[in-house]
Amino acid sequence: RMPASIPEADRRHRASAAFSLSFFSLVFSITAFSSSYWCEGTRKVAKPFCTGESKGDLCIRFNSPDANNSQAVQYIWETGDDKFVERKFHAGIWYSCEEMINEEGEKCRSFISLTPASDRGVLWLSIVAEVLYIILLLTGNILMSVEMCYYSSIIDGLKINAFSAVVTVLAG
Repeated sequence: RMPASIPEADRRHRASAAFSLSFFSLVFSITAFSSSYWCEGTRKVAKPFCTGESKGDLCIRFNSPDANNSQAVQYIWETGDDKFVERKFHAGIWYSCEEMINEEGEKCRSFISLTPASDRGVLWLSIVAEVLYIILLLTGNILMSVEMCYYSSIIDGLKINAFSAVVTVLAG
């Protein structure tokens, strides 16, 4: 015996719930792909040498009166953790940014300038994979919206639903 058919309202609710979840996934993936905040935190870096009249705890001062002379031996009294400063950073696939130590703001560099030439192929492969992921999610969303809005029979709706499920799983 064939199971009782599912009411039209239940099918629409299930389709709209699947579309909503898939749409949020698409929005979040596009936001992550375009953002430079994939990873953020602080890292310990060596303090730079003080130049000119710069004072404070963010640079290492020389005890030599002839500090500009590169031939002069310079004694640095800072040891251990005194030689380091915590620098905030955030990075994404396109840009990596870090806070400037002696100035306001941050310094951002593109992924091309940071990646060694031998590893750029892997980075481009990651970018292509991310674009493919977004395209497959978009295709799944379009198919789910077609299923929600228009189909002539239950079988057509199930075919569209199955194809959108396959495309969405391929995206994952």
